[in-house]
This record gives sequence, structure tokens and C-alpha cells, in this order.
Amino acid sequence: MKRIYLMAAAICTMLAFSSCSNFFDEDSTYVINADDDHLNNATDTIYSVTGILNKLQAIADRTVLLGEARGDLVDVTSATSSDLRALANFTVGDDNAYNVPRDYYAIINNCNYFIAKVDTAMKNNRNENIFKAEYAAVKAIRAWTYLQMVTTYGRVPFVTTPILTKEEAEKNYPSKDIKGICEYFLHEDGLAELVDQEYPNYGDIKSLPSPLFFIPMRVILGDLSLWNGDYMEAAKYYYAYITNRNGTNTSYPIGTNRAMWPDSQFMGWVSSLGDLYANETNTSNGELITMIPMDSIPSEGYYSQIRNIFNTSEENDYKVSLVPSKSLKTLSAAQMYCHYDEDNGKYVIAPKRQDLEEYNGDLRLGLLCRTNDNAVNSEGKRYSSQKIQKYSTRNIHIYRRTLVYLRLAEALNCAGFPHYAYQILASGVNKSIITDSIGKYYSKADSAMLVDNFTFPDARYIVWRPDNNVSNYNTIGIHSRGSGFTPENQYYKMPTNSAITDPEELRRWQQEQVEELIVNEEALEFAFEGHRFYDLMRVALRRNDPSYLAKKIAMRSGTENTALRTLLEDTSNWYLKWNGQIGIDINAQ
Repeated sequence: MKRIYLMAAAICTMLAFSSCSNFFDEDSTYVINADDDHLNNATDTIYSVTGILNKLQAIADRTVLLGEARGDLVDVTSATSSDLRALANFTVGDDNAYNVPRDYYAIINNCNYFIAKVDTAMKNNRNENIFKAEYAAVKAIRAWTYLQMVTTYGRVPFVTTPILTKEEAEKNYPSKDIKGICEYFLHEDGLAELVDQEYPNYGDIKSLPSPLFFIPMRVILGDLSLWNGDYMEAAKYYYAYITNRNGTNTSYPIGTNRAMWPDSQFMGWVSSLGDLYANETNTSNGELITMIPMDSIPSEGYYSQIRNIFNTSEENDYKVSLVPSKSLKTLSAAQMYCHYDEDNGKYVIAPKRQDLEEYNGDLRLGLLCRTNDNAVNSEGKRYSSQKIQKYSTRNIHIYRRTLVYLRLAEALNCAGFPHYAYQILASGVNKSIITDSIGKYYSKADSAMLVDNFTFPDARYIVWRPDNNVSNYNTIGIHSRGSGFTPENQYYKMPTNSAITDPEELRRWQQEQVEELIVNEEALEFAFEGHRFYDLMRVALRRNDPSYLAKKIAMRSGTENTALRTLLEDTSNWYLKWNGQIGIDINAQ
């Protein structure tokens, strides 16, 4: 009898995992008979799902590094490994540690097996589908994994049935590019039929809420639509996730966490961002949506090295491998911080300061990247320290609330509604803002469509103004998270051009200008998180302009790297190269 071995957690009880030795114990194997419809009880199903989660750990670090090291927001150091340096230089070879496509197929093959074998028709005595939650969650993981892989490699072998023999593993499978992957999962895989399906909840595992281990169906459908150029569909999926996440007649506002100067003298600064980026609670208004949980010590199965790549520590001899680029520092400093002076009841622009250069402009970079050139280690030796607050956790964060809002802005802008996208950046949105400040720029039909499809009820989405007495506000513009109260900032306005008289031409021009604001906001808000290269890639592909990506990345150090720009103007160099074999080891699944 043919068998496939699924790596799985050593489940101590059905739902109580906290005493397991590793997060997902990769040394334990669970044998599933390939010739039987064996996934028809809860024990088998949980073993299989945790086995898939274990496989995700193998690609967690590279999910960040492939998107960040190849972008324009970080730069290498003298301590950077040759493999990581090759990522940054776009010279990755077959033997590079970050070029291992078989790790993606290990996830996909386990997903394919689960999808093929799980009994979704089985019901309990309340006539409820028992395993439909796991089925939906696994299908979302498979779609997400394929999207990660195809945007990394450009074209990949496409397999949706489980590979169980050596002969099957060595076959040549048809391949799909980004368009093909998106089309399949959007229109052939039935994902849209599962958007209302609840996901599994196994309680807390190692003190982490297990619902945070899964990919929301509406979010991955939004991402697939965004890459596919189906912008209105993408916007609808993102909006539907925001408004349905906590159930009907609830809200999921962007919140009011921000970094800010505390007074009109600008003698210091405070932050209500706090450790928002590392917070791993599963509350109704929590920032974190999805993460890949990692092991806590290097001797365990999958220990993330991201902390040691970005943060000085004894483990890396107090030497980091990636630092904020000159390009990111310049962008951050170029922002103008708009402060509300309570004493005088007016808005003022924070002055640029020589003594606090890291806090000039947008405050997020200074808050999230702490440096000290005179740090002292345990042996009393001085060194230059760096701590990226986003990596004070051992786990890898994949999706968070602000990312969904910013991708909603990107989708709406591309769909022809730049004023709506701009307001997400500047003020945040609710029904009043849509009606009063956005709708007037569009036809009555388009305005009505926006209200019908993308409204945020005033009673549940209360927009912040520091000069009123409202205390229960819960919505701000994303740019205000680091640059003060943006609606009163004369340096941050909706782009307009009086020289363009044709309305359609003006709209296209505004879309391009707002797109640049969105790209900049992605840098300010999501630096170091692994999205940057792919954000630039989407824009360059959308514009059919490889130089858009090439110019930005070539300028990461502050001066243009001409050779790198020339290399990246050829889109074939955007993707990692590999030999085309899926590399599944039948005896190690």
C-alpha cells in the first residue's frame, strides 16, 4: 500500500498543545494510507492540518527576506551572509539557501492530499459539516503558497493532486505564470464559495491563539484579484473582509495608534503604537491577522533567524545583516509632521531638528528602528546596536489590519477612484466622508456605487479630529500614524493639476500620483516586513514599465547603482531561477 508521511505536531491532547516540546514537532510523523479515504475523524484531521502548518515554518523567514532584501528599504552590511547578499544583488544561484522551491511544494503536496482525502460531507448530530472549516483553511493556505511561489519564480509547475510515488514526483508538470495562478484560484478552485466558512479554532497553542495561524479567504482572494488586475473585485474582497471579520453589524476600524510629538514645543515624543507590531493577541480589533508561529530556541525545528538578521544580539556577535537604507531614511525625513497646538488652537508643522534627526519627518522609522552607537555588551565592549521593534517576537507576521486597508486603497485607486484611496491615507473614511468629500468628484451613479459597496457607517467608524471633543474616535488616515494630523497638512494634499482640462486625462494623472503616495505609505508603514519588492513589482507590471522598479531599487544606497538598474530593467532578472523540478521527497513528506 502506498503511503504519504505527513509531518505533524505531537498533539498532547486534542486541543491542549501547550506542553509539546516544539511548536510543531517535525520529528514526529503520522502515516496516512494513500489508498483510503482516511481523513474522516478529528484526530487525523488535526494531525494533517498541523502538519501543513509545520511545513509553512520552512518558508517563513524567506517570505520576509525575499520581499525585503530585494527591495529599496534595506541595505546589506559587512556581516551579511553571501546567500543574503546574493538576494540583494539579484545573483541567486541554485545552491542559495533561500532558493529552495521544494519547500513550497512540501506545503502544496500536503494541502493537495488533505483536500483530496478529507470527508467534507460528514456531519455531526446537529447536521453541521465537521471538517469544512479545515477544508476551507487548507485551500486558502494552498492558494497563498502558490501566490508566494509564482511571484518569486515567475512561472511554476502547477499540481493540484497529491504526489505519492517517485514516478509522480519526477514527472514534468504544466506550468503557470502569475496570471495563470490567479485565474485558477479566482475562477476554478471554488474559493469564493468558502468566504463565509468559519475556520478552525484549536484554542491557544504555546500561548498563541490558533486562529491567527490561518489565511483569511477574503484577503487571499483580494490579493489574487489585485495581482490579476481585477481591481474592483479586489476592493470588494478587502472591504468585505474588513466589514465581515467580526460578524454583521460590527466594525474593524483601523484604530488610532500613532507616533506623535506630545506638545507644541516638540521637546520629546510619545507613541501609542507601542508594541503594536509585535502584539499577538486575537482581539476583535487586534492589528495582527495572520502569522507563522516559530520555535523559541535554535535547537528546535524551525527557529527564525529574522531577529538576528535585523537586531544586534550576542547570537550574531552584535552585528546585523540588514539595516534601513538611505532611500528609506530620506523618504521618512522628507515627510512633514503636522501637529495640533492645543494651547493656541492651531495646526503647525514640526520643525526639523539637528539633535533628533531620526525623528524628522515621519516618526514611524525612528520609533520602530532604535539605534545606539555607544551600546555596551556583556563584556563591557562598545558596539553599534540596532533593534527593529517589529522583530521583538520569534514569529513571522504575514497579514495585519493596516495592510488590508492600504491594499483596499491600492485597489480602489486602480479601479478609478483616486479620491477614495487618498482619503484612506489622509483622514480615514466613513459614510459622511464618502458622501461629502469623495462622492462629489464622481458621477451620481459612481457615488451611489461607492456608498452601496464601500461605505463605513458613521456610528461605527468615527473619524479622529484633535480639535474637537469627540473621545471615542477609532479611525484615522494611515499617513497620520506617523506624520501627525494629515487632513490639515498643507504639504500632503490630493494631487491636482489645473493644466489638465480633460476629466478623464485628469483622473488617470491623479491615479498615478495617488499610486505614488500609496507606494510611499507602504514603505513608511511596512518597512522590514517583506512586502516591498512585491509592491514595486505590482506597480511596474501594471504600468508596463520595468524601470519603475529598477530605478527605486538601484537608488537604495542614496546614489544610483547603474549596473543594478540595468539588470532590473530586464524583468527576467526579477525572479529566482531554478531547474524546474518540484523536488518532492516521497519518503520525507
